Amino acid sequence: MVVVDARGSYCPGPLMEMIKTLKQVEVGEIIEVLSSDESSAKDIPEWVKKAGHELVEVKKEDDYWRIVIKKLK
Repeated sequence: MVVVDARGSYCPGPLMEMIKTLKQVEVGEIIEVLSSDESSAKDIPEWVKKAGHELVEVKKEDDYWRIVIKKLK
């Protein structure tokens, strides 16, 4: 699992970091994005669906969101 810690960054920052990381990992790998921007909890799942990857989990932690995706192609 690759972790993208984008806490403290505002959208589209976490989304852009996730896309950059997605290009670098192999198909089937899991990426966990940590974001303190609530917009990420909506924007990242929408992008993941459009791009054809799998949204594994979106979970609110104490003061940030944890968004887990799986690269499918």
